[in-house]
Amino acid sequence: MPALTPESVRAATETLSRLTEYLLDKPHPEEALNLVEPLLDECTGAPIQLADILRALARTVQEHPDTPFTTGVDSLLEELRDAAQEQSDQHSLHYVVDDLRALIEKAPDSESGCWCQ
Repeated sequence: MPALTPESVRAATETLSRLTEYLLDKPHPEEALNLVEPLLDECTGAPIQLADILRALARTVQEHPDTPFTTGVDSLLEELRDAAQEQSDQHSLHYVVDDLRALIEKAPDSESGCWCQ
């Protein structure tokens, strides 16, 4: 696996920005769900990944020998861990995707009709 760089991480966030723009163009809901579904996967989706990243960052900073051990650092690390927990709590969004998919599958197959009820 190639080494991670700030540029490769920026490319990933740019992809997410492109997804947002695409969704704002109002694609068919089924296609939109297909694109968003991997991001909201219960085990590997973005909320879980971001939570893991925040925890790993906190651990990296805490365990590095050059990190000063002050109340300010402890407070910042606690904020990272709190944010990680908040992200983890979003894992249930995959249920929303499941419910939306069920709704779309029940909708009439019509290009001109409204898919929602």
